[in-house]
Amino acid sequence: MDTIPAKNMLTRTKNNFWFGTDYNMNIYRGCSHGCIYCDSRSDCYGIEDFDQVRAKENALAILADNLRRKTLKGVVGTGAMSDPYNPQEQKHQLTRQALELFKSYGYGVAIATKSPLVTRDKDLLAAIQKRSPVIVKITITCADDDLAKIIEPRVAPSSARFAAIKELAECGIFAGVLLMPILPFINDPPANIKGIVARAAEQGAQFIYPAFGVTLRDSQRLYFYDQLDTHFPDIKKEYLRSCGNSYSCASPQARSLWTTFTRECQRQGLLYKMADIVSRYKLEHGSQQLSFLL
Repeated sequence: MDTIPAKNMLTRTKNNFWFGTDYNMNIYRGCSHGCIYCDSRSDCYGIEDFDQVRAKENALAILADNLRRKTLKGVVGTGAMSDPYNPQEQKHQLTRQALELFKSYGYGVAIATKSPLVTRDKDLLAAIQKRSPVIVKITITCADDDLAKIIEPRVAPSSARFAAIKELAECGIFAGVLLMPILPFINDPPANIKGIVARAAEQGAQFIYPAFGVTLRDSQRLYFYDQLDTHFPDIKKEYLRSCGNSYSCASPQARSLWTTFTRECQRQGLLYKMADIVSRYKLEHGSQQLSFLL
């Protein structure tokens, strides 16, 4: 696969509110999932040929050096800009080798992915979890596989992602759902939210963290609107009417969806507040780094 130059693999997070991470790592650049809403297409990130996945050159050697030099161990987040379990990972196993390094150097990991391939590494995740915090967040936006196929065309079906959560949960790995984005006028019916909560609970998820809206800017907005014209005729005018040029575009049902969502999570015993999610996975798995809660 093609590579791009890299000098550093770990960046310190500005604050560790977002799932309690201390560092961020992207071992790949670009994404082949083709999701119609992806914020990473925005001009500000400067990713050319976004749909082509490339690896960071000498990524593992640089990562090992970064980990060795850090005086503060912590949780490394991955999956913010590109999926660490994209199809190239099946062959090249860069994410798996990164997990080996986290295990060796005593770091925890917070993974965000849309791929069931993450279950391949359940042995390593379980080993890391014995000493350090581990959390796996699998993005699921649709209870229905057919709708998911339209808005996330080259991603595994939602049913396969639910099955991945079950497999991780059965191994004792702290796993749950990223319920985002919820696209206004597309996947925001209450039935979809209820369906995702119910299926997540059935599969042993520990948590669901939602966002009842989508962000839109520059090239990302243009791509999204083109896809709306192709797959959801007449919906673009609803976005133009309700959101205009705003960066944040919330579902008109956001308040009622939040009420429905929290009620269902409480009924199913699922965590849904960030502080509760972070506290649970870190306290249960050995970390003392809860400074943002204190």
